[in-house]
Amino acid sequence: MNSEQQQFHAIVHGIVQGVNFRYATRQEAQRLGVVGWVRNLPDGTVEVLAEGKRAALESLLSFLHKGPPAARVTRVDVEWGSASGTFTRFEIR
Repeated sequence: MNSEQQQFHAIVHGIVQGVNFRYATRQEAQRLGVVGWVRNLPDGTVEVLAEGKRAALESLLSFLHKGPPAARVTRVDVEWGSASGTFTRFEIR
């Protein structure tokens, strides 16, 4: 099951905008071979939709709990599901 493609949708709370969070998330996702996207939301949170192998997704999720050095993450809400298979890369939206 660990090799199956899965998906998570996460909302990252805290000081996560204006601190290179999206750029660092894309870099980490690309390093892990994860596809999907990251974007800022109007309420100051960051939204992430990621697909890949479970182990890689768990590593990305671990990164989201810390973020880049200037970020201050207070909470990450995450929901797991099946991969859609519609993404070919990880992008900033």
